Amino acid sequence: MNYLRYLLFILSITSTFAQYGIRDPKAIPLHGEWSFAMDPREVGEKEQWFLDTNLPSRWDKVTVPHCFSADPRYQFYTGTTWYRRSFPWQPAPGKRVLLHFDAAFYETGIWLNNRKVGTHEGGYTPFHFDVTDYLKPGDNVLAVSVNNNTWRTNTIPGAKDNGQPNDPFMGWINYGGLLRPVYLTVEPAVYVENIKVDAMPDLTRGTATLKVRGRIRNTTGQAVSPKAVIRVEQNGKAVALNWKTLPATSGADGSLILEAETALKAADVRLWSVDQPTLYDLQFIAGSDTVRTHFGIRKVEVRNAQLLLNGKPVKMAGGNRVVDYPGLGSMEPDWLVEKDLRLMKEAGMEFQRLTHYTPSETVYDWADRHGMLIITEAGNWQLTPRQMDNDTMRTKFRQQFREMAERDWNHPSVIAYSVGNEYLSESPSGQRWTRDMIAYARELDPTRLYTFASMRLNILPKKPEDEASQYCDFISTNTYGNHLTVLKHIHSLYPDKPIFVSEYGTRADGRDGEAGQVTHIEKFLSDIRPLPYVVGASWWSFNDYQSRHVGTNPNGFRPWGLVGPDRSKRLLYTAHQTGMAPLTVEKTGWQPGSEGVHTLRLRVTARPDFPAYALQNYRLTINPATGRTNPESLVIPELQPGQSAELNVPIRGFDPTVTVEVVKPTGFPILHQVIDLKNDTRTSNR
Repeated sequence: MNYLRYLLFILSITSTFAQYGIRDPKAIPLHGEWSFAMDPREVGEKEQWFLDTNLPSRWDKVTVPHCFSADPRYQFYTGTTWYRRSFPWQPAPGKRVLLHFDAAFYETGIWLNNRKVGTHEGGYTPFHFDVTDYLKPGDNVLAVSVNNNTWRTNTIPGAKDNGQPNDPFMGWINYGGLLRPVYLTVEPAVYVENIKVDAMPDLTRGTATLKVRGRIRNTTGQAVSPKAVIRVEQNGKAVALNWKTLPATSGADGSLILEAETALKAADVRLWSVDQPTLYDLQFIAGSDTVRTHFGIRKVEVRNAQLLLNGKPVKMAGGNRVVDYPGLGSMEPDWLVEKDLRLMKEAGMEFQRLTHYTPSETVYDWADRHGMLIITEAGNWQLTPRQMDNDTMRTKFRQQFREMAERDWNHPSVIAYSVGNEYLSESPSGQRWTRDMIAYARELDPTRLYTFASMRLNILPKKPEDEASQYCDFISTNTYGNHLTVLKHIHSLYPDKPIFVSEYGTRADGRDGEAGQVTHIEKFLSDIRPLPYVVGASWWSFNDYQSRHVGTNPNGFRPWGLVGPDRSKRLLYTAHQTGMAPLTVEKTGWQPGSEGVHTLRLRVTARPDFPAYALQNYRLTINPATGRTNPESLVIPELQPGQSAELNVPIRGFDPTVTVEVVKPTGFPILHQVIDLKNDTRTSNR
């Protein structure tokens, strides 16, 4: 083996790899240049395009991760495509080599060195194969077929089977390709396949219980007895823990399950929350393998029609984010995740059902670090009753849900799972689906809340048992008008359950244009603020997106967003930011002073209605309109919902206006107001 060539291979992929985060530090990414071909006649497998002797001389060149639907050469193509590349390999005796796909849309077939490795169905969840026995020293040829045809009635998501016109497909583009990282990992013969961390605080004592469950894959063919060693750090400092290890058990798939639990003293507990997103790092060591993850200590529960985070009621706004960006399709490089989520955070979007499928894990890593509450959803998008009763469809959903949950269950930002969106939940089939899938999901992860996004509560069912929300921990409703009547009726049906408005909104191309979006959100807020049981509201949608669904504009876009396809801000962005800020600022006085130093009196009030939650360590900055440096900055006293604080702010100079900016403890500016210092007019939005 030419070791220099192998080293150059590793170095050549570093720059591409850096744009797409992979959590596994052992990853050997297979990013960069691949050969690519369309297969509209479905002959690739029959003609053995995967053979290393079948040279791809007529194939195009693309860069993986790759979305062929966003590539101008293959835009709008639906069908099978092929990807090929070769890579050098140095044998690793006694090790296992896994080939990982973080996501490929939608059906994937894998061949390595002329042999079929396996297949996978599902477009947004990760999967892997053990390819140890397929590798050889020297050059290896990897071929992958990817089919994005979800216009069929047996895919999730997919077409409906009701025979209606203009109802063939889901409401977003079936972006196809190797959308997320492809990489190899080298594992010991006995390796850690997955770990689940459950951290539950005792809010009265200030302590916490920590339980860790590791799934161990044994490939030796012999009985083994690995022991678990677990280490925890917070902010780089080791946490001293005494672990109680439970006897190893066997998983249903032949794996070994290692479990351990411990208690954290109050001095070692730092709760995770939206404004204080404290994370812990954990190492799980079994034999010669080490797996790392992070987790947060927080308690999420529903009680008396309220959502409680660490024992305190929270009501927060949010947004639905469609994974769609010009030139990228549904690819999510790290810079786009940072761009989008920062815009959302600064717009006051902190509690959201992001979309109808699983985004990249980078999204949840960001939400963990910066503070967001997220409901993550698997792909039942408007399945019909026949589809929901079909055993094959139910099996496919369970598989995709498991892949989603096992990837994301250590993220503190993920507080709930949804088992679908806008299906006929009043039908017997919808009732069975909701009951059965929530029961299945609770077996996988009993630590989360469960819901689904209903559109059928808008028909005002008469009894709670008439609709499948009876099986949910909290209600999620997609409601586009008549909000006050609908929400009051939902509460009368389920008086003990909080209500999350999982979708509401209006398009920017309506009769009143962008100004109509502003009027809509103002009316919506006036409707929900008197309703104490509404705990969240997620605007559809944060961004415009492409679609082939009925109602899409001739340019291919659906203009629902606070921002356009390129993330340019609409009028709605500022209106949402102002309306969804958890506090208000008003001028109460102005005292001229000597030597150019004056006093501005401000009243800061934590909203009592919506959004509403306790505020701590927020800052208020006065930045003169002239752009003067070293602006005044004051800490706002801790405020509970409805409480106010008076601030005396020194103002230097003779500027007629100043800009007030409120900054969260995490550093995100969430409110901008211009205050007229001389007139009675108090504020105007910027």
